Amino acid sequence: MDPTPAQARPLIASGELRRRVRELGAEIGATFPDGVVVVAVLKGSLIFLADLVRATPAPVELDFLAISTYAPDSGRVRLVKDLDADIAGRPVLLVEDIVDTGLTLSFLLNELGRREPSSLDVCTLLDKSARRIVPVPLRFVGFDAPDEFLLGYGLDFAGRYRNVDRIVTGQLDVLTRDPDAYVGQLYGAESG
Repeated sequence: MDPTPAQARPLIASGELRRRVRELGAEIGATFPDGVVVVAVLKGSLIFLADLVRATPAPVELDFLAISTYAPDSGRVRLVKDLDADIAGRPVLLVEDIVDTGLTLSFLLNELGRREPSSLDVCTLLDKSARRIVPVPLRFVGFDAPDEFLLGYGLDFAGRYRNVDRIVTGQLDVLTRDPDAYVGQLYGAESG
């Protein structure tokens, strides 16, 4: 007899995400009425970023960074795609999907800070502060996140689940055994 299939647990519904992203966009527009360079970290922040900049009533210039970690939670990363724009003397908002240990964000803030922007702030959709090792300044935070494995709205496992329109918790051991374990639930008739 097959065991009960793994179930992802709902955490943040799509409507709640849309509402909070609109609020963050309004806050950012009020903070930077003359415009801001928004720097996103690929790939996880892309879906959040698209909704966020559409909700921001101020001029926005987009640029992107991509990083690769040497080992999980090591804080050792390298840039694999650098900015195209010169940010010296300009206000910069770094957008992340999730901040947990703070190690990667600390690296990025140091890297961008050396380029002498007029200001450097962080907007994250999710703050998983229970895992924080390095304190990092977060100016705009969408939601506090539990210390669980999260999927959806840009968050993935092995490239899967980024396009789920809500955030759910999953079990890492289940996904490690079967990366498609939640596909039926999150994309099939059960989703909604």
